Amino acid sequence: MTAVAGVVCCLGLGAAGCARSDAVAQGPPAGDPVQVLRTAADALVEAGSSRTRTSLEMATGGTRVTILGKGVYDYRKRLGRLEVRLPQDPAGAADRRPITELLAPGALYMKNRGAGVPADKWVRVDTATLSDGNLVTGGATDPFAAAEVLRGTSSAAFVGRTEVAGARVRHYRGTADLEAASQAASEVNRGPLGAAAKGFATARVPFDVYLDDEGRIRKIRHRFSFVNGERREPVAVASTTLLYGFGAPADVRLPADEDIYAGRIAQE
Repeated sequence: MTAVAGVVCCLGLGAAGCARSDAVAQGPPAGDPVQVLRTAADALVEAGSSRTRTSLEMATGGTRVTILGKGVYDYRKRLGRLEVRLPQDPAGAADRRPITELLAPGALYMKNRGAGVPADKWVRVDTATLSDGNLVTGGATDPFAAAEVLRGTSSAAFVGRTEVAGARVRHYRGTADLEAASQAASEVNRGPLGAAAKGFATARVPFDVYLDDEGRIRKIRHRFSFVNGERREPVAVASTTLLYGFGAPADVRLPADEDIYAGRIAQE
């Protein structure tokens, strides 16, 4: 009888222990959400590299446009390579060739840019000169810049636990300030984020972000707002970055000087 009672007691304690574990697993994680998100970019540097998929959505002229991209990124070298696909031409022409983009500290390189650029040449853009800090200009947000926007998190809340692409994640929702992000960012993103803080319609950026159990960003969605140069009306842009395949090879080689186009580029 004593042995049986002992087993029942252990089972009871075990069940209670499981219940407590489930409660902890389903409850909010330890740590202030604001502080957790401000250091989320550091976990990507520790991971080294990843594959990425990007989506940039905006409404212009009454038409919703979506630009898709995919590629790899090295968070230690701050180098990435994306294949960005533009939407079909409104006139119904054949699908455009994907634009190859190389992301580097202070620069964006684009191939198949069109608009009179020779097919074998690259266009180089100094990201410090872009009013949006290249958060939307290239049709994709630099994955590390997207992460460093979170360094300016001013408010955030834990939403709950869910899954992203099969990975268990913690969902947070909040707002970041681009000026604060630029001051706390790494040297390569300080200038671009500072430019975005001044160039966007507002420096406040609402976001949703999903972190895995190692603190790495698996998905982040920003909502930017910039002023249309012609109509002077704010335009909302939703940028989504999905990160997966951590540790994937990310061999990114920048073009030689002679391969960079030096002529004028027509606006599309």
